Order: sequence, then C-alpha cells, then structure tokens
Amino acid sequence: MKIRPLHDRVVVRRKEEEEKTAGGIVLPGAAKEKPNQGEVVAVGEGKLLDNGDVRALAVKVGDSVVFGRYADSNTLKVDGEELIIMSESDIYGVLEG
Repeated sequence: MKIRPLHDRVVVRRKEEEEKTAGGIVLPGAAKEKPNQGEVVAVGEGKLLDNGDVRALAVKVGDSVVFGRYADSNTLKVDGEELIIMSESDIYGVLEG
C-alpha cells in the first residue's frame, strides 16, 4: 500500500534507534529516546497559498531530515512499518553530506 500526503504534509520513516549509549551501556526499549531524525518517503504537492498558488515543498523523497520531538503525534502503520505524517513546518532541516 502507498500513501500520498496532501498539501504541505510529509511522510517520514524514523531513523532506527540506537541500542547503546556512547559509553557502551545497552538501553532497554522503554528507556530509549525516539530519534528525531528520519527519511522522507512521500511528500504532498505543496502548500496552498492565500492567492491560490501552490508553493512546492523544500524537501523531497529520500532526504534525511531533523524534526521536532513532538512531531510524531500522527503516526500510522503501512505494511507493518511505522510512519509519521507531519507538516513541512515541523521539519527543522535537511541533513546533507
């Protein structure tokens, strides 16, 4: 199944969680913080402006992005995979390099 977000919405697959701390301590599932990085898997057509024009999104499929800690309130499962739908404005930046 595919999902096509509307307007300025973006679908993101969260980056895998780290299993160990920098000091080598293994964290149980409940103690781990969910990472605030992910990969864009789908984007909407763009933001509808007041004058009726559509502004294209600044992110594209495949971009690695950083998003707000509370941007994951809209999660869904597609083919057993947990995805997050968020507004483009919830994305802080694109990781490059």
